[in-house]
Amino acid sequence: MSLLVIGSVAFDAIDTPFGSTGKIVGGAASYISLATTLLHENVGLVAVVGEDFDFDFVDDLKRRGVDTEGLQVKAGEKSFFWHGKYHMDMNSRDTLVTELNVLGDFDPIIPQTWQQPDYVMLGNLSPQVQMTTLERLTQKPKLVVLDTMNFWMDIALDDLKAVLKKVDVLTINDEEARQLSGEYSLVKAARVIRAMGPNTLIIKKGEHGALLFGGNDEIFFCPALPLEDVFDPTGAGDTFAGGFVGYLASVGRTDFEAMKMAIVYGSAMASFCVEQFGTTKLASITREELNGRLAQFKALMSV
Repeated sequence: MSLLVIGSVAFDAIDTPFGSTGKIVGGAASYISLATTLLHENVGLVAVVGEDFDFDFVDDLKRRGVDTEGLQVKAGEKSFFWHGKYHMDMNSRDTLVTELNVLGDFDPIIPQTWQQPDYVMLGNLSPQVQMTTLERLTQKPKLVVLDTMNFWMDIALDDLKAVLKKVDVLTINDEEARQLSGEYSLVKAARVIRAMGPNTLIIKKGEHGALLFGGNDEIFFCPALPLEDVFDPTGAGDTFAGGFVGYLASVGRTDFEAMKMAIVYGSAMASFCVEQFGTTKLASITREELNGRLAQFKALMSV
């Protein structure tokens, strides 16, 4: 099964109560791609960077099996850059700097070999770019997963609602679910959002786990693993999405039972991500370590 990832490959600078990073590799597609490669081998990437990017990271992706033919490099331009500062609770943050740079006019060019993917993960980008990506596919994928955020709900709600009609799974956090639906109850919010197009909704609740809403009003809850050290939550949601879709692509299934297990895999992957700054921990974990963490989740959820 082929899995196509579309999103940002970028630079971040992160300040938390536990330290600061300076400029490091970030971006939704960076985290998603790293998460998927531990679970699935046939992964393609569509993104854009400037000539200032860290191409050692691109080489690392290639070594992990990611096809980077769809990664555009804009000569003479700079990569997207975001600088954020987290508060002590690590759930709230302030954006200090946002520089769109090459992402400001990103035109997703999909290589011919990736125009008929089985699975598609649309990382957090403008709804217009997400829609353009879907329109350029020459065959309907088996599953399309979309991630978005409140920023696009604020400035491009109509475009977002249009692309929601084209996707199978939407992943957002609880605050975004309430904003998009106009409902405080997450059960009611899920019903409203699923009526917009996606048959399946994932609501991420950070350290309080994730909810999965499917057809026939099915609901599944996966807790988050209690951790001793949380240094940086940046990219945790993207890592979660990568683990989720990577697992589904690896088993070739999209039924609700498979998605329940995919939520657990996504949560396990995200639990690694937050333990170090940026993509550092995610890039170094082994399948054996992942299996160990999955066993911890199994014990946590046993009754």
